Amino acid sequence: MAPVKVAGPVFAALSIAVLSYLLCNSRSRKTHKPISKKKPRRGLIEAIGNTPLIRINSLSEATGCEILGKAEFLNPGGSVKDRVAVKIIEEALESGQLAPGGVVTEGSAGSTAISLATVAPAYGCKCHVVIPDDVAIEKSQILEALGATVERVRPVSITHKDHYVNVARRRALEANEFASKHGKYIGMDADGLVQANGHISEEEKQNSVFSSNCKGGFFADQFENLANFRAHYEGTGPEIWEQTGGDLHAFVAAAGTGGTLAGVSRSLQEKSPNIKCFLIDPPGSGLFNKITRGVMYTREEAEGRRLKNPFDTITEGIGINRLTQNFLMAELDGAFRGTDMEAVEMSRYLLKNDGLFVGSSSAMNCVGAVRVAQSIGPGHTIVTILCDSGMRHLSKFYDSQYLSQHGLTPTATGLEFLGIS
Repeated sequence: MAPVKVAGPVFAALSIAVLSYLLCNSRSRKTHKPISKKKPRRGLIEAIGNTPLIRINSLSEATGCEILGKAEFLNPGGSVKDRVAVKIIEEALESGQLAPGGVVTEGSAGSTAISLATVAPAYGCKCHVVIPDDVAIEKSQILEALGATVERVRPVSITHKDHYVNVARRRALEANEFASKHGKYIGMDADGLVQANGHISEEEKQNSVFSSNCKGGFFADQFENLANFRAHYEGTGPEIWEQTGGDLHAFVAAAGTGGTLAGVSRSLQEKSPNIKCFLIDPPGSGLFNKITRGVMYTREEAEGRRLKNPFDTITEGIGINRLTQNFLMAELDGAFRGTDMEAVEMSRYLLKNDGLFVGSSSAMNCVGAVRVAQSIGPGHTIVTILCDSGMRHLSKFYDSQYLSQHGLTPTATGLEFLGIS
């Protein structure tokens, strides 16, 4: 029987295999570049800012516009206010108004207070927060867990001496008086309370936030302190410009202190006057009227003279009935009015369609983004702010029983609540 000749085919197969190996190995050497080592951010403060800008797919597809959200809920303290807290404290330390070991006081509906309580320890400071007692309870629980002293007061007009902002201002003065009065005493007990000749007064026991290492107080004053505006003018605005490559047509956001809206709008419009900037305003706020009609209130009301809580909205941290120094820095082209129902429906729509679990102000901002898209038409890029997540809004904004009591049970299956079928 003649032997089978296989030398030719075997050689050919081996040659192809060797050639393939060499080619793959060559490609592997070319494509596998050394992994570049990214420099870690040093500490909590450097981790704040440079948040991603994400496309909100459902809203973009529904409107024909590119709707982008600045994911500020990814900051270490969970909100856009981290930027403000850092800027306020750093400027106060640089100016000498605040010393390490001092107490930062603030009147806040929640997010700014949480951010201040988060970053203050990084500067060797403490935090005393005055908060309206109708704010979601989880916010005060977070503050206490962060080590801040929390003082809850009833909601009243800013003209009232016991408005939470005015109380916070007083607490800073009291901290300064305490430090001035007791600074010469060096004795202290196991809890760090100052002792005057070995005695701790009842007042000192009750005001333990002003301990022996307190170097006085500083009122953050987020509403009027222009460090708020500068945080966004120098940070958030330029980041949005860079992340969009300057290819954006509109920016929209609600306003509480006005710092975000003012800082971002002025920053963007200085880079391109063609970028339109808008306010979205919740129920009970006078800013929409001020922008669109030039007056804050009806004829029956004198501006800044309301004697009871003026707000009638489920949203928190936005809406106001006075013009703050921060808001006055804004460059606006118009305003839209949003409703509580729209904000509630939007939050559920985003969760269902995009997996975005956002807070009440973020939901209102997205309502504003859709309103802008409907106003300027398809083919434009619109940016808004996703201020914080829904984790701080569980007891009200995401509580079905609370919503039912206020006639705000969501029922929409799509965006029909904004006129989009």
